[in-house]
Amino acid sequence: MTTVDERRTARAAPAAAARRSPAAAVLAALWAGAAAVILLWWSDTGSVVGAAGWLTGAGRIAGLLCGYSCAVLVGLMARVPLLEVRVGSDRVARWHAMAGRYTVCLLVAHVVLILTGYAAQDHASLVHETLNVVLNYPDMLKATAGTVILFAVGITSVRAARRRTSYEFWYYVHLLTYAAVFLAFFHQLTLGNDLNGKPVATAFWYALYLGVAALVVWFRILAPVRLNLRHRLRVHSVHEEAPGVYSVVVQGRRIEELGAQAGQFFRWRFFGGDGMGWTSTPYSLSAPPRGDLLRITVKSLGDHSAAVSLLRSGTRVWAEGPYGGLTADRATSHRTLLIAAGVGVTPLRALFETLPGDVTLLYRARTAEDLALGGELEAIARWRGAQLLYALNGPRGERPALTAESLRATFPGLAGYDVYICGPHGFAQELYGALRAAGVPDRRIHHESFEL
Repeated sequence: MTTVDERRTARAAPAAAARRSPAAAVLAALWAGAAAVILLWWSDTGSVVGAAGWLTGAGRIAGLLCGYSCAVLVGLMARVPLLEVRVGSDRVARWHAMAGRYTVCLLVAHVVLILTGYAAQDHASLVHETLNVVLNYPDMLKATAGTVILFAVGITSVRAARRRTSYEFWYYVHLLTYAAVFLAFFHQLTLGNDLNGKPVATAFWYALYLGVAALVVWFRILAPVRLNLRHRLRVHSVHEEAPGVYSVVVQGRRIEELGAQAGQFFRWRFFGGDGMGWTSTPYSLSAPPRGDLLRITVKSLGDHSAAVSLLRSGTRVWAEGPYGGLTADRATSHRTLLIAAGVGVTPLRALFETLPGDVTLLYRARTAEDLALGGELEAIARWRGAQLLYALNGPRGERPALTAESLRATFPGLAGYDVYICGPHGFAQELYGALRAAGVPDRRIHHESFEL
């Protein structure tokens, strides 16, 4: 794989017109669905009398919204290209995380309010009423199992717990969300006063859940199967780029038909041992697709990434994608600043080569030895006349300050730049604040974080 393709015309090409993101329309549709659920409850609710009535009424609306939120939660996991590419995978992941928090909170409210209301109606203790509901009501044992699973998924998704678990463990637990939603679905129809015996409402609920299930089956199962049968991906070679950082070159058939762009990523499985075929891990392309070759560059951070260095030529590869919206389509100006930290340089290295207009790359790393792909970046800078800057720690480990003032001083007219950021979550958040303080409009700050 060559470093620079002389046939590219990035130097002279004008800036691409940014595509309008459908994010606002998608969010409006999701909130409209929630409003429809509230309307369903309102139209079926008469006068509420007494504390027990208020408790069960509140429990019903919490349950309906929780059921709707479960469908949204799974839909956001379906990897629909409209969302993953046009909206951006990181934004969809944040929506998914927010929907997860709403779902767990609504679930807690539903369980507590319904059981307390039923106990008040029956003049029974909360423990007695809970055992009665779980053991004697139809489909409640399945719903209880689903509830326990959702709580487990929620607990392992809390940031403090997430830091203490491996990606592989988190991935497997997260997949149980499908089982939880399936188990909890049936009691919504048999016990839900707003759905049971109401054909129109029941048809709406089935359409919602079957529609989401169809998205999951198509985009998470059938589309990846078609991709991998068609392109027959295998490891071509593995190269060390820096201490603990390796590039993997993947070869396949008709790669150009994937439509992958610089800045995008795939979710990868490698069937060569060490359990790398059991989890799907996102890695960005670290170079534009060339002929029948794709390349990723990976830093050893977990079990999956640590095993990358052990891959051998000919290892079968399973890929899903391309995903991500950190592409040239977002650019609105002919001047672009790329800011990378650590292995976050990988998608920006591909953009550094291909983005049109005047491009500058600022690369943040601890030491010169940690500059992965440094030789390639310098070659690209020389070829296209671009600027390449480094922000390295000082001799005593002191970090260079990337503040609003230092950024404005280094890049005059910064407010008129498009700025692409890729790096650890904390770095990206801090840098985003500095850029906003420096006057860069939000619409010109483009970033994706793959922290899960």
